[in-house]
Amino acid sequence: MSRKTIPDERIITLKKQLDLLSSRSPERKKMVQTFGELYGVSRNSVYRSLRKRGRPKALKRSDAGESRVLPTSEMERYCRVIAAIKLRTLNKKGHHISTVETIRLLETFGIETPEGSVKAPKGLLKTTTINRLLRNWGYDFHSLQVEPVAVRYQAKHSNDCWQFDLSPSDLKTLDQWPDWVDSRKGRPILMLYSVVDDRSGVAYQEYHVTYGEDVESALRFLFNAMSLKGIDGFPFQGRPKMLYMDNGPIAKSLIFQRVMDLLNINIQTHLPKGKDGRRTTARAKGKVERPFRTVKEVHETLYHFHQPKNREEANEWLMNFVLRYNEKPHRSAPRSRIEDWLSSLPVAGIRQMCVWERFCSFAREPERRKVGSDAIIKVDGGSYQIDHELAGHTVILLWGLFDKELFVEFKGKYFGPYQPSGGPVLLHRYRAYKKSKSEKRADAVEKLAANLYLPKEALAMDTRTGEALKRDLPKTTQFIKFEDPDPFQEFTYANMIQARKAISDYLGIPLAKLAQNEIEQIEQILSETLTKKDVMEKIRALFRPNFRRGRYVNRSDEAF
Repeated sequence: MSRKTIPDERIITLKKQLDLLSSRSPERKKMVQTFGELYGVSRNSVYRSLRKRGRPKALKRSDAGESRVLPTSEMERYCRVIAAIKLRTLNKKGHHISTVETIRLLETFGIETPEGSVKAPKGLLKTTTINRLLRNWGYDFHSLQVEPVAVRYQAKHSNDCWQFDLSPSDLKTLDQWPDWVDSRKGRPILMLYSVVDDRSGVAYQEYHVTYGEDVESALRFLFNAMSLKGIDGFPFQGRPKMLYMDNGPIAKSLIFQRVMDLLNINIQTHLPKGKDGRRTTARAKGKVERPFRTVKEVHETLYHFHQPKNREEANEWLMNFVLRYNEKPHRSAPRSRIEDWLSSLPVAGIRQMCVWERFCSFAREPERRKVGSDAIIKVDGGSYQIDHELAGHTVILLWGLFDKELFVEFKGKYFGPYQPSGGPVLLHRYRAYKKSKSEKRADAVEKLAANLYLPKEALAMDTRTGEALKRDLPKTTQFIKFEDPDPFQEFTYANMIQARKAISDYLGIPLAKLAQNEIEQIEQILSETLTKKDVMEKIRALFRPNFRRGRYVNRSDEAF
């Protein structure tokens, strides 16, 4: 028996008639009943036809986006292998093997995978189909090279991490350059050095005149940043636990790494590119880069009205701005940056910085040299007379960046310090960079800018600076005393043998010629301390009666 069907045009006519009635009208039921009797179907069949007719028809096939040549799982396996081959052949310029060539390799030779050998039948895979499926299933290069989501971090305490960077200043020239600037090397750069506390966002910045990324200037700046400032109300100080910076010439410098190691500061740099999968490792965090933009847009733009004469005046005006910058709100906490730094100090206290003289002894540049037969080291026209026992040996010279003293390392021992016995030693070595050209302004704007005037007090006597100098360390703040590693044994003897040798040189006679009670007193002094200053003071007090006319006299020999 054939199934009874209702013509589509009659269903459309019935639906139009029903739409003219309300949804609860009793005429709707009678009209549907009469329509069903006319075509010999039940009332439910009529309602079913009405619902089916009102449903929109799909514009795509039910298996749209799926492979009809092979099962979806098998075709996806081929697409995954093809995408892997393209990724394996990718070079740094973005070139990789084409889809046509990849299909040819799979059909002709096949490829070995950890899951087994994969070889496609000839003529089964089509280039157009594979390219479409790669896009639809997420195996194209745009989807495969997506980076993981960046995670923002923030230190728990103040001075846990400082971010360090430098940027050329927009101020391209000064009226008074430092005396050491060599005009033959070209015009130097006024570089802006900056550190930012990762926890609070407190910044400290200085100008330095350099010929590029200079290690000496970086060490000078970091010493000033970690030392106590001579500014009442600005307590920012202390040695950080970690220094985060880019992997540039300063971070690669052996002398910079040595100084930071002696100060117990960990250096953390960006990972090289490609060392962490798809993630961009050498990515700026913005915490130290953003203050550069603020300084150049808010502060250095005023140099068009008044330009500093020299670096000292530029640093004075810059510090006036930095104090106000640190009073700005914290990025997330409901307080200023300097208030957040004070409230987030570590429980153990602030790690103090050493004095400048001790810092100079740490900043020494190693150089391997062979000592001449006369035990003299010559460099840049200067001569250093070192110990005769080092003559003819290959040693490591430790040049001071901030002084003219020289230390020598040989077989793990340090000798020195030695002072130059000849001409001066050149300290500054820089690389010259050409100055970039500035854009020309429009004639009308240039004429207006030449006639503008701004009071000098806007830079030197800002009233907001006094308001910023209201901060001080809490009275309960603790300080961690600086522990001197003394790498060159300048203050203490390495052992008792060296101490006895120094005492013998001071007295001018072997210790074996001394009386037994004097030898026992010397041993008692050395058992108490090996500090050079304390040992020699006690030795002078002990043997002062035995010195006559500047030399030691053995009383037992005199009596004899």
